[in-house]
Amino acid sequence: MTKKIAIIGASGYTGAELIRLISSHPGMEIAALAANSKVGQKMSEVFPFLRHLDLPQLVTWEQIDYSGIDLCFCALPHKTSQEVISQLPADMKIVDLSADFRLRDPSDYKTWYGNDHAATNMQAEAVYGLTEFYRDDIAQARLVAGTGCNAATGQFALRPLIAAGVIELDNIILDMKCAVSGAGRSLKENLLHAELSEGYNAYAVGGTHRHLGEFDQEFSAIAGREVRIQFTPHLLPVNRGILSTGYVSGDAAAIHAAFEKTYGDEPFVQVLPFGQMPSTHDVRGSNFVHIGVVADRIEGRTIVVTVLDNLCKGSSGQAVQNANLMLGLPETEGLMMAPLFP
Repeated sequence: MTKKIAIIGASGYTGAELIRLISSHPGMEIAALAANSKVGQKMSEVFPFLRHLDLPQLVTWEQIDYSGIDLCFCALPHKTSQEVISQLPADMKIVDLSADFRLRDPSDYKTWYGNDHAATNMQAEAVYGLTEFYRDDIAQARLVAGTGCNAATGQFALRPLIAAGVIELDNIILDMKCAVSGAGRSLKENLLHAELSEGYNAYAVGGTHRHLGEFDQEFSAIAGREVRIQFTPHLLPVNRGILSTGYVSGDAAAIHAAFEKTYGDEPFVQVLPFGQMPSTHDVRGSNFVHIGVVADRIEGRTIVVTVLDNLCKGSSGQAVQNANLMLGLPETEGLMMAPLFP
């Protein structure tokens, strides 16, 4: 039986990506779309690239009849998301794409996002949505908290290495290049074409990026001790993609072997032959992750390069992958499309 899906926040980039993916998903049907800022409009007006689809007209999230909905995606900004989700039916399956339920400790949420958590009663039941590492919990969950796109990229690169004990934990550096769509669709002066194009800049330098909260939480849990990495993101004038270059201390061959052992049976994670490097071109528009490993000229140092599409595997594709598990559908259903190239 086809599952009925609602999307709250359908007028943003991740909302549009959810529609793109679900529109060809054999087990899901979009039954309701909400975007309070675009109420009454058709999706073809908001996103002309979706005009070939017969989609519901945009309504407010309060106007949706949830009685016939099997699962709801919430693609709203942080803070707004928790306020909305706390008012949805108590038995509704929800995949949240915001940051509101990613951090298990509410005090960590306040540290990284600047305000008190307004739905702490729901935080305890939220399952962290990095599918490859929380698959069994996600399948049983009512509420799944999608990861940050940067956080997902870094974790695909480092979780297997921390777990296998093949790298030094106090000497980890992530240098990440991020597409502008990761900043969302709202208007921001620094993202205007004239101010973004033909340039390249670091941001949130010195350990202020919010996704560090996820790194601290997840890496420390794996290691059984505090792990704090150096992480600097850089804004690229491109639409999609994240490329993470990780600098670690450890034997390159052992690191590559750890990746192959962890990801050998994973349908969406491709470990490249030793010495080969991935490109964001290789994963654009897809739910795939590519990882490359090369030995540095300095003995005992290794470079790990990881790429994914921030809107797909880093957000909406991950959300659909999680929803498949929550609804008892094949995990890969609707997600095996080949990347776009060129």
